[in-house]
Amino acid sequence: MEKKHKKDFDGWNEKKKEIHHARVGKLYHEREVWWCSLGANVGFEEDGTGMEFERPVLILKGLGPHTCLVVPLTTSSKKHKMRVPAGIVEGQSASALISQVRVVDTKRFTNKVGFLEKDVFERIQKAVKGLF
Repeated sequence: MEKKHKKDFDGWNEKKKEIHHARVGKLYHEREVWWCSLGANVGFEEDGTGMEFERPVLILKGLGPHTCLVVPLTTSSKKHKMRVPAGIVEGQSASALISQVRVVDTKRFTNKVGFLEKDVFERIQKAVKGLF
């Protein structure tokens, strides 16, 4: 039986309008990790948390000045073939949720965390490419 979890869709909708109208897109590079307002999403799509509905994401590929392909990160220790170890991010062991790859506007970015090591980034890239 599916565990029911109350999501704040109304709060996210208000935050999303604020992000769209007030924020300016950020300059970014591949391999960077950013806090990103992913929102309250449907079903098993990965959600953000807190007042900003955010979670860290890894930038996989730039698509233009305003959009890029990202993969959300998690600190959950659950083992799964769709979770690729990403090393230590802000002092915690993290994994890339490769099944949750998505395109985002850079207005969603709040704070840059740093870069992933090149070998770790390439391992995650390879895993994502393996999805297709």
